[in-house]
Amino acid sequence: MNSFIGTYECKADAKGRLMIPAVLKKQLSSALQDGFVLKRAVFQPCLELYPMSEWNKMMEKINKLNRFKKKNNDFIRRFTAGVKIVEVDSTGRLLIPKDLISFSGISKQVVLASAVNILEIWDKDKYEQAIDDAASDFADLAEEVMGQDDEENGLS
Repeated sequence: MNSFIGTYECKADAKGRLMIPAVLKKQLSSALQDGFVLKRAVFQPCLELYPMSEWNKMMEKINKLNRFKKKNNDFIRRFTAGVKIVEVDSTGRLLIPKDLISFSGISKQVVLASAVNILEIWDKDKYEQAIDDAASDFADLAEEVMGQDDEENGLS
């Protein structure tokens, strides 16, 4: 599994193309040939960029869901809504389709933020607002998510 590091600012042009910063392009190098899947995020007004290998792992999990349960079927439909296969071109640009630009509200200023094995693509103002909104309860969230028994989670 790739683990991405960093938060990067860049600009999108009028056609929705953004230049991947060189440091990030280097981290993506092993996935450049296979391509990526770009989709709407589930919880935030941003996009998620999956290297194809990570997308395939996610699809393996989703394929195990029983499609004869309505909730599963509804989830699959919503999770995959607007999904697109995208590539980084030879100059290092990523084209974001217009429907996904509309969903995410991306304008000119863009933030690419690492989210472990995927990248989130945000409009800069929305990213800053999401970070500000989460700042007040981050300590409580960190304790709830990561503050379990150290041995149980393999943390020390």
